[in-house]
Amino acid sequence: MGGPAAVVFDLDGVLIESEQVWDAAREDLVRERGGTWDERATTDMMGMSSKEWSSYMHDRLDVPMTPAEINDDVVRRVAAAYEEHLPLLPHAAETVRDLGGRWRLGVASSSNRPIIELVLERSGVRDCFAAVVSSEEVANGKPAPDVYLAVARQLDVEPTDCVAVEDSTNGIKSAVAAGMPTIAVPNREFRPDDDVLAAAAVVVPSLAEVTPDLVASL
Repeated sequence: MGGPAAVVFDLDGVLIESEQVWDAAREDLVRERGGTWDERATTDMMGMSSKEWSSYMHDRLDVPMTPAEINDDVVRRVAAAYEEHLPLLPHAAETVRDLGGRWRLGVASSSNRPIIELVLERSGVRDCFAAVVSSEEVANGKPAPDVYLAVARQLDVEPTDCVAVEDSTNGIKSAVAAGMPTIAVPNREFRPDDDVLAAAAVVVPSLAEVTPDLVASL
């Protein structure tokens, strides 16, 4: 049988418009606790695992809390924001269901597991996914391939037989490093550089273009 065996989605920026929510939660905490917010912090932390960004906020942004306390505080803020309003991107649930009708699906996300589960449950697609991995559960966050390789292992398929759907520079690098043909749906706020997009198998403007026919062609 030709074509891929599974499809692996990133979460933030692919299924939900979440960078602003995370950004606001982190910046609010830094300012409330007398740290030093840096405008580069947003792009620096994109794709980092929770262990990495909580340490970054402690070390670089001078937040006077332990990384574990920082992590818990930010996650609580993000969860509260999602409970109030879940910023699903257009076609997110439909695309997941369309592809889930033909392939086994996974999620490879830099978000903390409670946040991933909350988003999948609230959007009504949790049952579509056979494997879910947070980068807090692997050694290295994106752009390292660890989280994508872990999803492939859970799905019991070769990474090269998985198609990844990504939006960000670090995410695309991570999926490509794992050996997965990658569909790039570039993040509108933080568009990856052309050389990063060139590593993707295909670049499309929106999730509406991520059809079963497109995935089958890779």
